[in-house]
Amino acid sequence: MRRRLPGGLRWRLLLALVATSAVTLGATALVVLPPLQDRLRDQSIESLESAVARNVGAFESKLVDLQKRGTPRQDYRFEFIAESNRVTTQSPNARVLVQDRTTQSADPSERGPGFVYDSEFSDPPRLAIHMAIVAALRGAATELDGDTVLVARRLEDGGRFLGVLVAERQLTEASALVALVRNRFLIAALVGLLVAVLLAIALSSTLLRRLGRLRAIALRITREGPDAPTPRDERRDEVGDLARALTRMQEELRRQESARRAFVSTASHELRTPLTMLQGTMELLEEDIRSGRLDELEALRQVHDARTELNRLSALSGELLDLSRLDAAVPLRSEPVELGEIVRAVAAEFELRARERSTSVAVILPDGPCWGRGDPDAVARVVRILLDNALRYGPRGAPVQVEAHSGAGRATITVADEGEGIPSEEREHIFERFHRGTAASSSGGFGLGLAIGRELARRMGGELDVDGDDAPGTRFALTLRAARSPADPRSDRDRVSA
Repeated sequence: MRRRLPGGLRWRLLLALVATSAVTLGATALVVLPPLQDRLRDQSIESLESAVARNVGAFESKLVDLQKRGTPRQDYRFEFIAESNRVTTQSPNARVLVQDRTTQSADPSERGPGFVYDSEFSDPPRLAIHMAIVAALRGAATELDGDTVLVARRLEDGGRFLGVLVAERQLTEASALVALVRNRFLIAALVGLLVAVLLAIALSSTLLRRLGRLRAIALRITREGPDAPTPRDERRDEVGDLARALTRMQEELRRQESARRAFVSTASHELRTPLTMLQGTMELLEEDIRSGRLDELEALRQVHDARTELNRLSALSGELLDLSRLDAAVPLRSEPVELGEIVRAVAAEFELRARERSTSVAVILPDGPCWGRGDPDAVARVVRILLDNALRYGPRGAPVQVEAHSGAGRATITVADEGEGIPSEEREHIFERFHRGTAASSSGGFGLGLAIGRELARRMGGELDVDGDDAPGTRFALTLRAARSPADPRSDRDRVSA
């Protein structure tokens, strides 16, 4: 058998939390960092284009003024400082270059060697010359070369070509900023993972400590039985729910153990009494027969007593058999049952017993058939239990009433007596196994009859209840689903739908 490593749950929780944090941070980095770099590059390009577009007019005015004044071309590079500063202010780190119509003409044969103004002193990039030509021909051009962007605009005065303005900017600051964010994000991710590990260790330790207490209590219950100390965990979470469920289980085990002990005590008493009486009766009969002093009347009395005890044993064994069948979940039939016939048949079985108690069993039936859905044997068994209780605990000489009726989709059998009734505090307990009410203290039985009756009723989709009114007497009601006669064609459809 494969053994689990100690603390396996702790490591699984730790790995799960760390893996979740790592996946979350990795997904966040993939979602945020690449779009961030693209967004920063796009913003840099838009900033440069906007700065060039806003300052084209200033460069055009400057060129017109220089041409009117006849300023030599070699002096132009000192004239565009103010206009260039406007561009670099609006788009930092930009390089500004200007060509006039003599150095950059639309006619290739008139092109000069270079730019008349450059904000930097290094040689202008070759791509800037190309951009100046494209802008002179098309009016505007934007080119991205690796981490370098160039924006060129044609300068003109009333349609007359003046020159070209070219602005260059490096986009490396976007990459540098993203690299900085990535490094900071990595540091934050490592700190987050460390915090996740610490939290996972703390949470798993607390969880395992609480589960360990429950495990120890469960093992103690196994060793000592349901009387072991009850687990306590008042937290409102799953482990707390488990502790409360274990407490309820322990309480149920205690109740069942108490019922079992009561059953053993009752069974030993109830079985020993009739067996002792049978043994004594048989010994007396044997002694009388052997001695030849047999008194016929006395023998008949002894046979009657023996038969009474045998009936008592038969009833007890029948209850135990019914209980074993219910615990084994033996399936019951579900078919239309004519409740009136069952009531009449079961009432006839109790006529002799009713006469012995100087009472009568009144059967009240509707004018027509009363059909319910259930198991015929189970229905008869429940009615027998109710009639037995009524004759056993009802006052001597008081009639017992059995009635069958149907309505509102239900079919009901009621059994009522005129006894003292059942106290309100016992009305639900009387349906528990092995429960014997105060009125049953002087009567035989295991306290199983009503428990068996209610379980049979529920297994048939019905219910067995006791009237909750404070009126004198006791009234039990067996309620089943109403059914149609088997001769009714619609009953076939009911069976299919059921």
